[in-house]
Formats: sequence, structure tokens, C-alpha cells
Amino acid sequence: MPYKTFLGLPENVVAALCYPVGWLSGVFFLLLERKNKFVRFHAMQSVLLFMPFALFIFLVAWIPKIGWIIADGIGMPGLLLIVIPMYMAFRGSKFKIPIIGKIAYDYAYGE
Repeated sequence: MPYKTFLGLPENVVAALCYPVGWLSGVFFLLLERKNKFVRFHAMQSVLLFMPFALFIFLVAWIPKIGWIIADGIGMPGLLLIVIPMYMAFRGSKFKIPIIGKIAYDYAYGE
């Protein structure tokens, strides 16, 4: 039986919900979920992945004339950054994205 969360949903569902809205959903679940380490790991990984990515796309978009084209070219494939970790979280995996996955794991599990 999967562990429950503050919302009363299974932890894999809540962990998957940390990704769809980018860093905003990550921050939301970091603030909401205090006890479940699996959810906190995925929420922190979402924040660490999407906050720099969103900032980078925002800054690139300010380049005159071609900025929006470059930002769209980077952002559209970036949707895979939502789908893949979301799927892995739903499966119940502690899928670590290189570099930020270790930071998120250390934050959530305190090791």
C-alpha cells in the first residue's frame, strides 16, 4: 500500500504533481508537504530544475529580434523536462536528474 500524504493521496501521485506547473508546483508541494520525504525530494528537484530553466528562457527571450524564436526553440523540447520526471515519479522511482538530483536527495533525506 502506498504511503499517504498531507492531501490524502498516494505519494506517487503527489510526487508526479510536483512537475506539471514547473517550479511553482514544486514550491507549492514543498510548503504543503512536511513529512513525506519522497514528495519533498520530487518537489525540490522540480524547483531546482525549472527555476533556472525558466530564468534562462526569460533572459534569452529579451534578445532583440531573434530572442523569442530561440526561447521557443529551447522551450518546446523542454517539455520533456516535465514529462519524463513526472512519469518516473508516478512510477514511484527516485529518478535523480544529474547534479540537481543529488542536491534534492540530500535536502529531502538529509544524507
